[in-house]
Amino acid sequence: MEKRHYFLVSLGCSKNTVDSESIAALLGRAGYRSTPNAEKAEILIVNTCGFINPARQESLSILRQLAEAKQSGQLLIAAGCMSQLYSAEIVRQVPAIDGIIGTRRWMDILDLIRDLGQNSSSRPLYHLPETPTIGRDEKGVACIAIQGASAYLKIADGCRRPCAYCAIPLIKGTVVSRSPQLIITDAKKLQQLGVREMVLIAQDTTDYGYDLGLHDGLPQLIEQLIPAVPKIEWIRIMYAYPGCVTDRLIEIMASQTQILPYLDIPLQHAHPNTLHRMRRPANVEWVYRIIEKMRAAIPELALRTTFIVGYPGETEKEFQALLDFITDLRFDRVGVFTFSFERGTASESLGDPIPVEIKEERRERLMIAQQHISLEKNRSFIGRALPVLIEGHGDGVSIGRSYRDAPEVDGVVIVEEELPIGEIVPVRITDALPYDLMGVIETDPAKEGN
Repeated sequence: MEKRHYFLVSLGCSKNTVDSESIAALLGRAGYRSTPNAEKAEILIVNTCGFINPARQESLSILRQLAEAKQSGQLLIAAGCMSQLYSAEIVRQVPAIDGIIGTRRWMDILDLIRDLGQNSSSRPLYHLPETPTIGRDEKGVACIAIQGASAYLKIADGCRRPCAYCAIPLIKGTVVSRSPQLIITDAKKLQQLGVREMVLIAQDTTDYGYDLGLHDGLPQLIEQLIPAVPKIEWIRIMYAYPGCVTDRLIEIMASQTQILPYLDIPLQHAHPNTLHRMRRPANVEWVYRIIEKMRAAIPELALRTTFIVGYPGETEKEFQALLDFITDLRFDRVGVFTFSFERGTASESLGDPIPVEIKEERRERLMIAQQHISLEKNRSFIGRALPVLIEGHGDGVSIGRSYRDAPEVDGVVIVEEELPIGEIVPVRITDALPYDLMGVIETDPAKEGN
């Protein structure tokens, strides 16, 4: 086995993806090289997801696979969210684990590897110091994850919101915002690398700066970012919290062309009683008002949201209110999840009383309703030209995304020609599906956006 190589599997959300890239940067700086072949690596790392049970089961499955094939001299490390909160479960189910490191101290990965090398008698070795939040000492590595011509940039992590169903505050602690200087440095690095789209991420981007003493910190950050990276054409904002989309944020989105007219606001439900049980903002009228205000200020606005169905106590009447809500507001993109019971969260006392089949039936009904809306929305773009970021090509076609499509979670645009990857090109839309668009290269640039 060739030494000084690592094999890294990253699971879960985009925040985990960024942490994995930061871990890889630390390993690279220490002389390790990445390999896609686990059998050739000295260090095996799984950056786990611990958000809900299906994600934990996936993490355990991959850890077991690596453990079963582990060779003499290899070290198997479980990192990330599941390791932070469920380390005992990992060790019980995967006894061959050598090291455990949580999401709050991912930046100590080299310390753990060093300690494993010095202490071969005690396994597993835990690196889970009692710290209330994600560490701020990032060891000088960027908090970015580049995927082609697009990249995630993490501006904060952790969460101080009280959502009853969510384990993130237990896993990561309260919000920790990165300094504007570090964020701008990372953004400039992305610009130097030729990134065309920068996606700002956090557990709650609209809470950025709260712990730094900033009021309405996200618009302030954006105002500093825009002149710092003029060559990054697209800046996308993800994960805004209901009630925290301010007039200043709307104004900057409306006035700055670099900021895409796209916003993800995870609303989770639309009936006040359900929202109260979820410990979420329950002022549904605010949602109507703010969306009306945003659409008036930003006519091309694309809105994405997510909902949970089958939350404890959700009646058919409450679910019907959610159906009516999406029909009224006509979101561009909707994700629907069934409630996942999580021990340790505030919702634990409510149990999980709604049968799986009812949860799935409600999820399907909501998705079918949204498919009709999405198809109508997509058809409204037929005949128009949209800028499209090309991400792949083959067999005479290219695949890309418009401003309406966030990486990994939304649709794509299929273009009838093989085009250069990483370019933003004008595409005239010729057909529409519920989630995707189809088109051809716009031959008259003057018509772009019409």
